Amino acid sequence: MTLWEIFLQQLFNGLLIGSFYGLVAIGYSMVYGIIKLLNFAHADIYMGGAFVGLIALSFFADSAIGNAWLGIVLSLLISMFLIGILGVLIQRVAYRPMLKAPRLSILITALAVSMLLYNTVMLLTHGQFRPFRTGLTHDSFFVGALRLTETRVVLLVAAILLMFILHQFVTRSMYGKAMRAISLDRDTCQLMGINVYKIVAITFFVGSALAAAAGVMAGVFYGTVHFYMGFFIGLKAFTAAVIGGIGILPGAMLGGLLLGLLESFATQIPFIGSVWQNVFSFVFLILFLIFKPTGILGRAESERM
Repeated sequence: MTLWEIFLQQLFNGLLIGSFYGLVAIGYSMVYGIIKLLNFAHADIYMGGAFVGLIALSFFADSAIGNAWLGIVLSLLISMFLIGILGVLIQRVAYRPMLKAPRLSILITALAVSMLLYNTVMLLTHGQFRPFRTGLTHDSFFVGALRLTETRVVLLVAAILLMFILHQFVTRSMYGKAMRAISLDRDTCQLMGINVYKIVAITFFVGSALAAAAGVMAGVFYGTVHFYMGFFIGLKAFTAAVIGGIGILPGAMLGGLLLGLLESFATQIPFIGSVWQNVFSFVFLILFLIFKPTGILGRAESERM
């Protein structure tokens, strides 16, 4: 392959992986922007979404719907809804009573929720990898010098579409405006009649639903799911959120895409290879924390959604 062909291929691969990071990073940023919580259970929400999608797709595979794109879309929607409800329940039971507690207390609660979800799925699956079987073909085709598959193209378009829909929701809807207002001053919003607890619940629903969508798409992309799958993508998504500016939704999207591109191109450096992929990600994070701790779109004087 020529350098131009390698560049185009890695550009597409980086955007695809980065879009998964961005979808999960959005959940981190939304929750942090609203209640200033680093929700470490979010990565396990992503993992749970993948397993719910797998169960739904397995059910559709034996019906007229099948396990091709129609079944995958329906499984994704079911997973988004159920995991969104799970996110709301977690918020109501574990986080809402702690909203006025010290930040360390609610942070420890988030770690406890993460361990609960992680170990529950590990016990239910006996720690085994589960194949994410779809009826899709993996035949490739070329667009110029770029080698693509139908699955990869659809997944990238779907991820970008979900991010666009979220951006429109946050910037144009009344609920989105309420989220941004609460991220600025929660107490004043309460005085003005905004139901803060309702908006927080909606925030958890949306963030969890997007993480579930990313989990299902990762299952389709990689072909397997397992109880440990949320660990590294959770770290990567958190890294993306910090790089873009924690609490800023466009920053989470930008950070995810940038991190995906960095990993994709870094693996092409001679004598390095993919084994150094995670090293590049976290070195990049350290450099950002040193030279621009507020992130690309962040500003020191305020923390915004």
